[in-house]
Amino acid sequence: MTRRVRIGVQMWPGGAPDYQTWRDAVLRAEDMGVDVVFGYDHFHKPFVELTSEGQVLLAEQPDVNNFESWTTLGAWAEMTTRVEIGTLVTGIGYRNPDLLADMARTVDHISGGRLILGLGSGWYEKDYSVYAYDYGTVGSRMALFEDGLRRIEQRLEQLQPRPLRRIPILIGGSGERKTLPLVGKHAHIWHSFLDIETFRRKNDLVREHAAAAGRDEAEIERAIDWPGIAAADDYAAEGVTLYTAEIHPTDDGYDLAPLKESLAWRDDRR
Repeated sequence: MTRRVRIGVQMWPGGAPDYQTWRDAVLRAEDMGVDVVFGYDHFHKPFVELTSEGQVLLAEQPDVNNFESWTTLGAWAEMTTRVEIGTLVTGIGYRNPDLLADMARTVDHISGGRLILGLGSGWYEKDYSVYAYDYGTVGSRMALFEDGLRRIEQRLEQLQPRPLRRIPILIGGSGERKTLPLVGKHAHIWHSFLDIETFRRKNDLVREHAAAAGRDEAEIERAIDWPGIAAADDYAAEGVTLYTAEIHPTDDGYDLAPLKESLAWRDDRR
């Protein structure tokens, strides 16, 4: 299966001056030629730093401007015309899975068939505690995730009218014991934040899990956080076709200039 290289952007709402600024940034990204625009599914902005061990929460987690993701996706479905839209990713524990499937089907229709259903097990404890959800354990959240995937797939088959296309399920994460088997069984897109050597090793595991589930691993698109121009070709050689950049707002709005590099690289690849 041959796929075109695509560039996505995750436009964080947390800390935006207002909704209009966030909205305008989405439209600017579409005008620039971005292929996919993602939000996130957090009720509060996570304040994190990247270390050699990965993403670490800061001690201070202040409240700042933020907006709910799925009501926003309904608006994006109306105001955009070309880009695919979604969340990177929706926390499975925040909504009844059958309801979430119905929400996804509805946004798919509003957008004319442009929704990507990004899903994950959830991780940011503040979202759970402030909104009175049970945070549980990693194990309990993964069990909920596995059951939710099954229910979403079943409900999408039962809804009337059906989605306009087979809504792609994007699974975010790279845990070898729990997440990657679910990628092999359910995902149409697998998204991770991995260095190239780790990606190669875990990509082999995705292939194995897909085969164990009776699927062709080529059905699963590989997606990665934009690694920079120097490394992008290495990921492309491993089969990555969707690259996502993460852009945070400042007091002055959203600086989309960093997207120019990845878009130019995409156009050269095409």
